Amino acid sequence: MDGQELLEFAANQAACWTQEPYDSATQAETKALLEAGGDALIEAFYTDLEFGTGGLRGLMGVGTNRMNAYTVAQATQGLANYMLQAVPEGASIAIAHDSRNRSAEFARVAADVMAGNGIEVHLFPALRPTPQLSFTVRHLGCTAGIVVTASHNPKEYNGYKVYWSDGGQIVPPHDKGIIDCVRAVAGPAEVKWGKNEADQKRIHLLDGAADQAYWDTVLNLRLSENLKTNGSDLSIVYTPLHGTGSASVIPVLNAAGFRNVHIVESQREPDGNFPTVHSPNPEEGAALSEAIELAKTVGAHLVLGTDPDADRVGIAVPDDRAEGGWRLLNGNETGALLVDYVVSERHRRGLLKAGDFVAKTIVTSDLMAEVGKCAGLAVHETLTGFKWIADVIRRMEGKGAFIAGGEESYGYMIGDKVRDKDAVAAACMLCELAHEAHASGTDLVGRLEKIHAEHGAFKEALVSQTKHGRSGKAEIAAQMEGFRSSPPQTLAGETVVEVRDYAAQSAIDPRDGTERKLDLPSSNVVQLVTENQTVVTARPSGTEPKIKFYFSVRQATEDWLNGDYQQTMAALENRIGELKKEMGVA
Repeated sequence: MDGQELLEFAANQAACWTQEPYDSATQAETKALLEAGGDALIEAFYTDLEFGTGGLRGLMGVGTNRMNAYTVAQATQGLANYMLQAVPEGASIAIAHDSRNRSAEFARVAADVMAGNGIEVHLFPALRPTPQLSFTVRHLGCTAGIVVTASHNPKEYNGYKVYWSDGGQIVPPHDKGIIDCVRAVAGPAEVKWGKNEADQKRIHLLDGAADQAYWDTVLNLRLSENLKTNGSDLSIVYTPLHGTGSASVIPVLNAAGFRNVHIVESQREPDGNFPTVHSPNPEEGAALSEAIELAKTVGAHLVLGTDPDADRVGIAVPDDRAEGGWRLLNGNETGALLVDYVVSERHRRGLLKAGDFVAKTIVTSDLMAEVGKCAGLAVHETLTGFKWIADVIRRMEGKGAFIAGGEESYGYMIGDKVRDKDAVAAACMLCELAHEAHASGTDLVGRLEKIHAEHGAFKEALVSQTKHGRSGKAEIAAQMEGFRSSPPQTLAGETVVEVRDYAAQSAIDPRDGTERKLDLPSSNVVQLVTENQTVVTARPSGTEPKIKFYFSVRQATEDWLNGDYQQTMAALENRIGELKKEMGVA
């Protein structure tokens, strides 16, 4: 459709929202959009907000393409329909929400609709982290789970993640089945709103016992006997970035024995406007700036920050070589530290068994895999997203236990009690690792250098390009098509030996056309691999209007420049710079 046709289509869609059953505030806001016309009207109504394989995520506001009570209710009705097909009797669901604006409202809408469909609801009465929802689904034996969150997106967004009975986000065949059921709900008139007294009796508010069960699970992950017995006075700075970490990370760190934790008070209270940060995303260094300033004042050994739903954690550590004396570790570096600590400690204590494994995604550093292999563990590589790691854990039950793993986007998981990335557990384990390193006369920078000395030096980088609206989607699609149809033959002077197209589930050697099958589900990802094991990946984000470029380079220990670690890491950094220029994203 051209611009005028889109405008007319959007206006026709919007006209329905100016009358019942839509409430008066929604009607008034829609009328204002209609009067203004233009792109704002089109973007709000030109399509339906897509219910994808992870659920919903989008800008809040009126419209079929926005997060609001009506799009949430219709999605919930579709999910309820699917649940009742799968479990005709005795279906139940756990529901949680984060600190975002309207999250509590949307969680209540979801609870009401589920109750209206005869489904028992276990609702958290206040904000809770995403990993706790994952845990609670399994702990209570629920059919499914919902958490209302847009994770680390800007304040204008909200979202809705769906979990199945294993505690993991939905994967085949449930994802397609749920999507079909959601699409089949034509409008709010088909929603069972669950407002009567009998329906409301099906909603059960969870109490402190649910919190304690989750906290105990996190505390049981501790490996340091010294920490368990004596606690720790290590100076730590933590910020919840106005999110659910205030209700989870803070009390769990205290229960774990960390007595010297300094909270960034300006960011302690939950606030969906995230007033002290441009973006509540610990992947962005600016999000930890206030925490680092506090750390300088109190002489801290570690800084941690979690995103609004506390499934991602970013850290900073003292480093005299870094600007300002503090170094932000990227997700791959933090993940390598965590996996190495958990695996090595469990190996030392004889706690590893045949079939045990670590897991990583296709865009995550191979360093995690090298750590696992060195300890004799199996390594599972999955598509991007923790739902795929959770799926591996489900399929491997009875054959081997998941020990640890992660993805480069600051998400980590330890053990298999939670089936999604867990910043609460990861924060505790990182503090434990820092405590143990300090006790042995080193720090996390020293630990990372030791890992590189043993397994080879690795360096990674990520570049994200944001492209909004319909035109942005078209640009991203064109970029991906270009990588598929005309991939480069060389990268930074290295010959490309494989082009992996995960959408086509095939990998081709461009030198001779040799092809092999990729044994993973189809996904819109293109990966270029060179003769020196340099990897460059292009992947549109599934949750934001972005295309992401991942760069990974490595150097075997015996090939370090002059045998020097710092020179080698600087050379790897320069190589990444060359790769960015060649890909046009510098």
